[in-house]
Amino acid sequence: MTDRIGSSVPEEAVTLPSGREMPLLGFGTWQITGEEAVRATTAALSAGYRHLDTAHVYENEGEVGRGIRDSGVRREDIFITTKIPPGRADQHRETLERSLELLGVDHVDLWLIHWSVDDEVHADLWRALQEARSDGLAGDIGVSNYSVPQLDRLAEVTGEMPAVNQIEWSPLLFEPDVLAAHRERGVVLEGYSGLRGGVLEHEAVVGLARQLGRTPAQVVIRWHLQHGVVVIPKSREPNRIRANVEVGSFALDPAEMAVLDALGAHAAPE
Repeated sequence: MTDRIGSSVPEEAVTLPSGREMPLLGFGTWQITGEEAVRATTAALSAGYRHLDTAHVYENEGEVGRGIRDSGVRREDIFITTKIPPGRADQHRETLERSLELLGVDHVDLWLIHWSVDDEVHADLWRALQEARSDGLAGDIGVSNYSVPQLDRLAEVTGEMPAVNQIEWSPLLFEPDVLAAHRERGVVLEGYSGLRGGVLEHEAVVGLARQLGRTPAQVVIRWHLQHGVVVIPKSREPNRIRANVEVGSFALDPAEMAVLDALGAHAAPE
């Protein structure tokens, strides 16, 4: 991926099995719909994001597609993820083709099973994802909201480990064993809701942000990147969209990373 805007935009990426590079920083679009989704997508691409995350159930794929076209950024410079809910397994090809139509593209770079039902691994749907990849409609395939044991069961049944697992992740939810387990299996951990759950108001995060002259969101995003975890912050506000991408010109030192890592051990259970 090239064509980035400004030295402050991070360049970190991970190479997926297809050889595609997935930027570690992406733009999330959950709960952003209608014209707001068009404007936010365009603003994100203008700010320098080159990774967009959407899903069938977000009901905004068409607007994300319009934002892509309005931005003027080349399709080949954008990494696009969408997801299929397990309840659409019987209409898997129709669902993907509709996603592609709405997005205005001939393939997505990553297609995920959005969640599991009753601890099922949805092997038949996974095989449908494999078929879509073989047909060139998806570059890489993965899952979302799967546990490590589910990843192992899926690989045992189908012979392939997902390229990516998208799960809720933040300093307050940090589990080094979970991160290590994904790495051992060659699965990219992608975190969502990284700026939610009170993390931006946590005194440790606010204190680091003040010391570094950064926003709390920038500190949390930087923490994800330095762990090699994909992060997909979302915002409707152009100023915040720009600020959240401007994390390429600073780094957290080991002591600062350790402070944030420790928050996972002390987070109160929900």
